[in-house]
Amino acid sequence: MAESAWEGRGKVRARWLGSGALEISVDGLTTQARYYKPLVYEFFRKEFRVRPRWGDFEVDIRMEHLGEAPALDLDNLAKALLDAIKGFVFFDDVQIARLLAERVPGERDRIHIEVRARGGAISS
Repeated sequence: MAESAWEGRGKVRARWLGSGALEISVDGLTTQARYYKPLVYEFFRKEFRVRPRWGDFEVDIRMEHLGEAPALDLDNLAKALLDAIKGFVFFDDVQIARLLAERVPGERDRIHIEVRARGGAISS
């Protein structure tokens, strides 16, 4: 399976990876984690169709920053993003079996999320 093209016209984009994982990119950073929940939620509601499924999931969240790292708690960011994709990718965040959240220097300010189902591809 080949990687699909990015979908999305605004700050949020998503695509399917060849492995069956879902990759989500959010441009820009703010110190307010609550900003991301409605932004990502509306993207999935309006622009990117995916059906939730049961089972265990692995989620990697990488906050990339240019220059000084913003004062943003990674645990709050992770919770906001998981709440935003809940009901679209998986039914409940209790299905998260592995979660990695990290802050790293990058080429621009953005958040990168990769969601994988344990034991198979996510349905598109």
